[in-house]
Amino acid sequence: MGMSVGTSGSDEPMMDVNTTPLIDVMLVLLILFIITIPPIKHATGLDLPQNPTTPTTPPTVIDIDIDSDGTYIWKMAGETENLTLNQIAERFQVESQKDPQPELHIRPDRWVKYDYVADLLAVAQRSHMDKLGVVGMENFLQ
Repeated sequence: MGMSVGTSGSDEPMMDVNTTPLIDVMLVLLILFIITIPPIKHATGLDLPQNPTTPTTPPTVIDIDIDSDGTYIWKMAGETENLTLNQIAERFQVESQKDPQPELHIRPDRWVKYDYVADLLAVAQRSHMDKLGVVGMENFLQ
């Protein structure tokens, strides 16, 4: 068994394709796939409800307007009154126990200090009011 080293004396160019770089590239790609595939397979399990229930009656809505001078205006079921934060906290304690819990819509005036809004949000959080939203944000975009 002999091996030709290329000293055959013929002046013809070599016609074979050098496959060594292709094999090297394929091995690198194979290693990359082996490394990256396991993290992709990991999934997060979610416990989704089997029968989602929708409330038959819409929840009541509590609108609280905050004037530029810091006055809190409570609007619920056609009733409108000016309240202090302590009075609002007492009402939130009652309203948070209802099922379904009423939605709280906070509508601050364009020129109100943020402190008044933050105080109201803190009272709502301490009272466990879960359904909360700030409405009327289009006034601030002008």
